[in-house]
Amino acid sequence: MSSTVKKLEITYNPVNPSNVFACGDTVAGQVSLEVAKDCQINSLLVKFKGKAEVMWTERHGKTTVVYSSKDKYFSYKQYIIIDKHAHDREDLLVTQTAETYPNVVAPGIHVYPFSFQIPVQDLPSSFEGGTGKIRYLLEARLSRSMRIDKTDSTTLNFMSKTDPNMISTFMVPQHESKDKKMHVFNSGTVAMDVNLEKSAFSQGERIKVLASITNNSSRAIKPKFLIYAKHSFFARGKRRLHSQELIKEVGAPIPPSSSEKVTQVITIPHDAVPSILNCSILKKEHRLKVYLDIKYSSDPEVKFDIVILPAGQVPGVAPPPAAAGFGFEPFGTQNPPAWGLGPPQPSAEAFGNQNPPAWGFGPPQPWEEAFGNQNPPARGIGPPQPSSEPQPSDPPPSYGAHAMYPPLKDFGNKYQ
Repeated sequence: MSSTVKKLEITYNPVNPSNVFACGDTVAGQVSLEVAKDCQINSLLVKFKGKAEVMWTERHGKTTVVYSSKDKYFSYKQYIIIDKHAHDREDLLVTQTAETYPNVVAPGIHVYPFSFQIPVQDLPSSFEGGTGKIRYLLEARLSRSMRIDKTDSTTLNFMSKTDPNMISTFMVPQHESKDKKMHVFNSGTVAMDVNLEKSAFSQGERIKVLASITNNSSRAIKPKFLIYAKHSFFARGKRRLHSQELIKEVGAPIPPSSSEKVTQVITIPHDAVPSILNCSILKKEHRLKVYLDIKYSSDPEVKFDIVILPAGQVPGVAPPPAAAGFGFEPFGTQNPPAWGLGPPQPSAEAFGNQNPPAWGFGPPQPWEEAFGNQNPPARGIGPPQPSSEPQPSDPPPSYGAHAMYPPLKDFGNKYQ
């Protein structure tokens, strides 16, 4: 950095103890500028944007093909110092009115406040991965005549809320069954009948798996339980899939010629990254696989689509206390969230919309009062945004539905 401009830094104020933002929250912060002597500045502005990006490469013979795609959710600008000679004045109208400052800055440290309100719309949660990312970014840009622009940026953690209209569908029980006849090294048959009480679970919640298993074979069998995540990235008609095992548990052996009712309780980690179903180019889905481990034979299995939600968004499940280190460590996020959000505040007019609809749809539901306001008030500057009422949309169909996804040729049937 030049000798005149010593430092340019942008920071924001946490909106709650867990430092996690939601739709309708106000992002308030400050830009710090340190100069060594009188400095003529053309402009100083702050950008606030939300976007998703995916990119990967594939080798086809001697050719390397790059697949990439972007989704832009919003982009706002706020001028702190205005370029008086700029020809394009439309940029000044893209955000809330803010105080502006002189173009000549005296020696010393100067702190300029700013604020933005996160739009109330269907926004996916923050995500960081090697192939794709969803980011909500603040950037400060300093422009001076005959100089390269100086920039500084920081990301914030955003967590979307579940559409209340979908809660009832998540509470429907699930049931699957499977039987298999043994061959070659084994004889007889095995069968299992598996039930789940619902399909949506919170971070830290326990999944109760009920299975009736009949072993009429010549060998002992072991029931096994696996929860795994599927990361799908889409670009130019192609799909890249990454699968990640989260939890694997083994039940007690079931001897030959016997039947048992098995109850397996699986605890979802408090720091499990929630499902992402509302992004067109990046999806994070979860499945529970129950299978019978049989020596010298293929394993019969059943699979359930499950949804992992942020703690506190499933009725009847209390959120855990706030703690550092929740949510995004496996993917390198610098500000990991912890969902133990604070109580509601009294003044909606002072802080904007206190109950922005989940994923951008519908009014607050009665169960929110019973389990605490999941969207703490914005603690920044700026008037409340007008409410928006887009039409509800369903989550993406499950794998295999409507032939939406291409076959997984490179993965066999392990993660399908």
